[in-house]
Amino acid sequence: MSFIPGAEQGKANLDVFCETLLALARTDKNVLAVTSDSRGSGKLAPFVAALPAQIVEVGIAEQNLVGIAAGLASAGKIVYAVSPASFLTARALEQIKNDVCYSDRPVKLVGISGGVSYGALGSTHHSTHDLAALRAIDNITIIVPADNFETAEAIQAAAVMEHPVYLRFGKRPLHHLHSPQTQFAVGKALTVCEGTDVAFIATGETVHPALTAARELEAEGLSVRVISMHTVKPLDADTLIQTAGECRAVVTVEEHSVFGGLGEACAAVLMQAGIHIPFRIVGFPDEHMVTGSQLEIFEHYGISASGLAQTARALLKNGGSL
Repeated sequence: MSFIPGAEQGKANLDVFCETLLALARTDKNVLAVTSDSRGSGKLAPFVAALPAQIVEVGIAEQNLVGIAAGLASAGKIVYAVSPASFLTARALEQIKNDVCYSDRPVKLVGISGGVSYGALGSTHHSTHDLAALRAIDNITIIVPADNFETAEAIQAAAVMEHPVYLRFGKRPLHHLHSPQTQFAVGKALTVCEGTDVAFIATGETVHPALTAARELEAEGLSVRVISMHTVKPLDADTLIQTAGECRAVVTVEEHSVFGGLGEACAAVLMQAGIHIPFRIVGFPDEHMVTGSQLEIFEHYGISASGLAQTARALLKNGGSL
């Protein structure tokens, strides 16, 4: 049977993160996990049980987490610093900027339960700012995997990267999006399906609802492209520009504020390239966010299959007018 993207459900990316990290650490004693009371939420229990000497627990102290990780990296260790994305990229932003990026320490910053994964815990636990904050800091790669394949590949790629990287994971089990023949590369977007009417350019856990919306629109006779822009920085400008030249409209989708994330990054590339195309950013607007589960929040803000399909229809009909 041929592979159908999104048809089969896999594991949560955090489970794949732990499995992949454990496999790396078994073969190299220099691979370390440093956590801020995140062994449970980071699904690191198997790692702790198997390799207790290769994990450092700092407690609820994210600034210490980043500083210690930077120090270990400066001593030649391959360090994955694991903490909830909301706290890692807010409480420890100065340490990320100075100890990691400015000092060019190849720390692998791992933001777990990213976006609105914490659901009803509310805005204090949501990371809808992290991509914007880190995009503004020099010398850091930002990767937001969309499925288990992208996660495993990103973790392995990060192990050999010589500069800082931020990896963001959510909590839900995800659908498999890519065939076994897919080739992953940091900084190179992956096309999930081809089309020429409208393109959804999505990142992380929003790729699957974009794919589901594409199928809904295809049933209406539209040709829809879906791209997983797993690397938010550096952005794959070549694929973006090519897509804008081959499609009638572009919709970006992200589990993040509409300010400073994937959508604005794509808009900047297209504007500076002189490309004018109906374009819409779908994410979280500038308002006090509703409370609910991740999927309820997605539904409210139009990051569901039905919401994205409606956005695409309106964009094609109105030619980009608000």
